[in-house]
Amino acid sequence: MITAFVLTLLGVMAAQAAPGPNLAAVASVALAQGRRPAVFVVTGIASGMLIWSLATAFGLGVLISAYPLSLLVLKLAGGAYLLWLGLRAARAVIAGNGPGAFGPVAGALSHGAAWRRGMLVVLTNPKAALMWAAVASFLFGQGLTAWQVLAFGPLGALSGLTIYGAYALLFSTGVAMRGYARFARAVEGAFAAAFGAMGATLLFSGLKETTR
Repeated sequence: MITAFVLTLLGVMAAQAAPGPNLAAVASVALAQGRRPAVFVVTGIASGMLIWSLATAFGLGVLISAYPLSLLVLKLAGGAYLLWLGLRAARAVIAGNGPGAFGPVAGALSHGAAWRRGMLVVLTNPKAALMWAAVASFLFGQGLTAWQVLAFGPLGALSGLTIYGAYALLFSTGVAMRGYARFARAVEGAFAAAFGAMGATLLFSGLKETTR
């Protein structure tokens, strides 16, 4: 279980560090309104991660218990999706594409509104749902139970608090955009390697089962 958690956590951390809707939500608030509102956006994002981990752990757990063959399907589909994410990130690194512009959000946000903004960004993002489903299928594919998969949720949320919290601090400073742009390709490279490894592992496991 520990090995599966470590590999999954590395992949999730790389995904969290890479450009995307979550980072854009944090950066846009931090640039316009400062550190405190951005931190509340971060806590909302972490809350949404916990909800997705709960939904995928028990939703997929019930599906696998009722239809054991569905685990094989999830391995193949989840592995293909993770590998696709990794290859897309690798393509961006090779092409030298930088992160999209993170424009500041307009209008003052209360703490509650900032928290809701962060949570809704996660809960309404189809890619977040697919990523958590793929992560859960990877963990189930390593033989973990639904409760063990659920136990990964707080780890993912904690890493989200740490990484997006660091971004909230970064983007609330004057040199934020220049500093981030310097390391964007390295972040994308780490994302590509971590998710590529997870996807390849899951696909190999699924394909091995089909040959038995």
